[in-house]
Amino acid sequence: MQLTLVKSQLDHVILLASHSLISYFLQDILVAFKFVHTADIHLDSPLKSLALRDAGLADLVGNATRTTLSRIVDLCISEEVQALVIAGDLYDGGQTSMKTARFLVQEMERLTTAGIPAFLIRGNHDASSKITRELVFPDTVKVFSGRAEAVETVWNGHAVALHGISFRLPHAPESLLDQFNPPVQGAFNIGILHTSLGGASGHDLYAPCALSDLQQTGFDYWALGHIHKRAVHTGRTTVVMPGIPQGRDIGEAGPKSVTLVLVDEGGVVRQEERSVAVAQFERLAVDCNAISDWGDLVNTLKQVLRSARRDCEDEHMIVRPILEGQSSLAWRAQRDVDLLSAEAQVVAEQIGTLWIDKVEIDLQSEAASKLGGAVGEMVTLVTEGTLRTDDPRVQAEMSLLLKHLPRELRGILGDSEELVTAALNDAMKQGAIDMLARLEQAED
Repeated sequence: MQLTLVKSQLDHVILLASHSLISYFLQDILVAFKFVHTADIHLDSPLKSLALRDAGLADLVGNATRTTLSRIVDLCISEEVQALVIAGDLYDGGQTSMKTARFLVQEMERLTTAGIPAFLIRGNHDASSKITRELVFPDTVKVFSGRAEAVETVWNGHAVALHGISFRLPHAPESLLDQFNPPVQGAFNIGILHTSLGGASGHDLYAPCALSDLQQTGFDYWALGHIHKRAVHTGRTTVVMPGIPQGRDIGEAGPKSVTLVLVDEGGVVRQEERSVAVAQFERLAVDCNAISDWGDLVNTLKQVLRSARRDCEDEHMIVRPILEGQSSLAWRAQRDVDLLSAEAQVVAEQIGTLWIDKVEIDLQSEAASKLGGAVGEMVTLVTEGTLRTDDPRVQAEMSLLLKHLPRELRGILGDSEELVTAALNDAMKQGAIDMLARLEQAED
């Protein structure tokens, strides 16, 4: 009886496995055509803040944008897709390097050799680039102009229409949606648009439009770009913001990818995330609650670093460990953050594919929380977030500082109000914590 039960269970497992395999192969058989959708590659993006901290790290991430594009082309070729769609910001603004231009053309020629066309639009950063318009692409690369166009083609016997419009200028404060042509009847319609949608934190407003407006166009798929965080909206119209394929700093933490889009015979869209990144940024929370021994603190930091590297599948990992919690070592950790950074660096060098962005201290001690007088008031200011970037004194000092910086460093805090505000908040908090640590030492 036991043997019969085991055989029955084994038959059930085999049946499930066969159904799964049949389903897998049927999915491939039923795919009518497929394409890769990406955006915001920001080739050779200048990494000002990273370069100031670690030139080697800046080189790694700067070169990673090129490697990422090559991997995107590799993916297109290996998957035998019908096209590559790039929804803007291949470039990162005002670069003038023709080496970048030649590299891009070489990658497009690789696609041409494989018989894969590319369709791309210019985003706000491309419109700022001095060399974007000087590029001579292969004939298989379609760059949409500043007027909405529709390109009709046939993929594997299926009619497809690609609609797109490029930015003429670096700023597009008005919606571009009403300039698009209506969907082509009998075709699978793909819209390509660089847009901030209804607005997103850390991103300026560009070609704004509502998600509902995109879904009412009658298009089958909207290939978006501009916002660096991935977002997918399914329904009658599939709307995808693929996000940046390669993060460039700690503000773009987490896994990054491009989108492989598969369309079946009935026009149903299936999309898959595909990682092409060289390096992944991550903020790592290091729980230091109740730790009172310096050796234990260091070992905890090292364990968190090793564990994070094991869990990350990307080729390289760039981390910012943040020591959090309440500990009697709060002041010492703040004072000796350079020693902690050195300990973290040892682990990184041992692993070889781990990089330390910087070590951040966000520790509090019970003693500091109970302090009275001026020090106690300062603790309240920091912990309750009373320090504000919109304080006129803060703004006056920051304006003076930025005014005296060399031109090439003026964007070091960011190129938008949101990014500058976030950087200022971090700097003010870190400075206040450092001062509190010193005041707490004086109280002891």
